[in-house]
Amino acid sequence: MESLAPHVSAPDVALDLPRMRHMSIGMRAYAEELAARLPRVAPDLSFATLVRTSALDAAEQIGLPVALARLRPRLTHFLSVYAPLAAPGPFAITVHDLIHLRYPRLFKRSVGPYYATMVRAVCARARRVITDDERTVDDLGRYLGVPARKVAVVPLGADDRFRAAERSQAPARPFFLFVGNHRPHKDLATLFAAWERLDPALAADLFVTGPNDLAQAPPRRDRGDVRFLGDVDAARLAALYGETVALVHPALCEGFGLPMLEAATVGAAVIACADAVPSVLRPFVRTFPARDAESLAIEMTRALTSPGVHDDARRFARTLTWDRCAERTADVYREVLLECSVR
Repeated sequence: MESLAPHVSAPDVALDLPRMRHMSIGMRAYAEELAARLPRVAPDLSFATLVRTSALDAAEQIGLPVALARLRPRLTHFLSVYAPLAAPGPFAITVHDLIHLRYPRLFKRSVGPYYATMVRAVCARARRVITDDERTVDDLGRYLGVPARKVAVVPLGADDRFRAAERSQAPARPFFLFVGNHRPHKDLATLFAAWERLDPALAADLFVTGPNDLAQAPPRRDRGDVRFLGDVDAARLAALYGETVALVHPALCEGFGLPMLEAATVGAAVIACADAVPSVLRPFVRTFPARDAESLAIEMTRALTSPGVHDDARRFARTLTWDRCAERTADVYREVLLECSVR
C-alpha cells in the first residue's frame, strides 16, 4: 500500500484510491479524477491518498484499517465498493450501481453475495453513500437497506479532451458507435439485431470498441460492416464521437454511463436503453425499451435519415465536469465533518 501524501499528518480526508485491473474504465476514471482534483478544488481541506492494487485480501481487510488508524484522518472516502469491514473512524463509500443485484444471472455467482453481505455491511456503517445518479437511490434502499437520507448523488464528469472536441464531417459511409465492454448486461445482442433490421437501402457501419471476443460471428449487412476497434484512447474516441451518426448504448442498466455523457459533450446524438440513461441526461437522449430491437432499429433509422443538431445537449453536457464532480464531493465531506464535530 502506497501513500501519495506521506507528509500529511491527521488529514481531514483520506482517499482510498483503488488501482485494480478488474475495475471498469469508468470506475478507474472516477477514482483517479477525484484523487487528482480534490486537493485543488477544496483547498480548505487537507488530503492524504492511499493507493492499493489488490482487493478482497488481507491488505484490504487488515492492512488498510491499520494504515488508516495510523494516519488518523477525520474522514475516509472509499472510492469503490472494495472496502474493509472494520474501517476506523467516520467514512463515506461510493457505490456506482447495483447492476449485479438487479441482474444476478448475468454475473458470476460470487458477485451478488459479495454485494448483499460485504457491501451491505460497509454501507450500514458509512456516514454517507455516494452514488452517481438518482436512479440508484431506490436500488440502494431496496437491495442494501440504505436509507435515502444517507445517500448523496454526485453526477460524474467528462474528460476535458471531450470538451475540446468538435463535430466533424461524417465519413463517406456513416457509422453507429458502441463504447464499452462486452459483458452480458451491455446487451450487444439487441444492438446487433437492431442494426441488422435497418432498411437494406441504408448504408451504415457499426463500430464497437474492444476486441472481437464474441462467441458467435457478428452479423452482416449488404451495405455495412461491424468493426471491432480494440483499445481506443480518449483522443481517438473524441474523434469517433465527432463523426458518428449516434452513440448507441443498449445496456440494460448503468450506474451513470460515461460514454453517453462523453458523446453528448462532443455533440453527438445518443440513443440508449431507457433504464440506462442517467437522470440528468434524460431530456437529451433518444430512448427505447430494454431488449426491444425493433424500437432501437426505428431510432437508429431516424438518426440516419433525419440527423439533427444537438447544441442543447452539448451545452448542458459540458457543465458536467470532473471539477464539478470533485467540488460536489468535497461538499459531502464538509457536511459529514460538520455532523461529526457537533456530536
